[in-house]
Amino acid sequence: MSRKNECRVYVGNLPPDIRAKDLEDMFYKFGKIIFIDLKNSRGPPFAFIEFDDTRDAEDAVYERDGYNYDGYRLRVEFPRGSGPGARGFGPGSGRRPGPPSSRSDYRVVVTGLPPTGSWQDLKDHMREAGDVCYADVYRDGTGVVEFLRYDDMVYAVRKLDDSKFRSHEGETSYVRVKEDYRGSVGDRSPSPYCRRRSPSYSRSRSRSRSQS
Repeated sequence: MSRKNECRVYVGNLPPDIRAKDLEDMFYKFGKIIFIDLKNSRGPPFAFIEFDDTRDAEDAVYERDGYNYDGYRLRVEFPRGSGPGARGFGPGSGRRPGPPSSRSDYRVVVTGLPPTGSWQDLKDHMREAGDVCYADVYRDGTGVVEFLRYDDMVYAVRKLDDSKFRSHEGETSYVRVKEDYRGSVGDRSPSPYCRRRSPSYSRSRSRSRSQS
């Protein structure tokens, strides 16, 4: 696989009037952008963005997947057959497992999710407590979330138990959040990317490159 493919991300679920400049404004902070390929002549628009550095692409996936732009929840991921672990998925691929993710013992069980609640919605909701490295939902309205740090798990139980949850389709419910003492269970699809570094590191690294 070429380094070029590892630096490219797919951006979907864009508004019809999106422009390349709008995409640049949304993604420039993650690092130097090589090019933006916006496809909007037929059907729903989507784009491919190539960064100068693989780590900048990883940051973009982590920060912008699920980002609400003008009422549209963006889908940002590595195209099929590229990205870390070559396990990214492109448009129309349905649910995807995402790049390999570290599992954690800091796990909570969430109950009371609405029928349209997705694992992406759950991940976004629980990010208020800290860095989520794994999330999944099941048909009975339950879900599981794993955090990178013990303190984040404790905070989630304390602050997000009985909190109002909203799905991407607008359904709402009040969810219960409890610590799961059983540990990791099964082989379930991880969240798209488990963060390994801070945005400030990416920005400072980008600035140093531009100054060199």
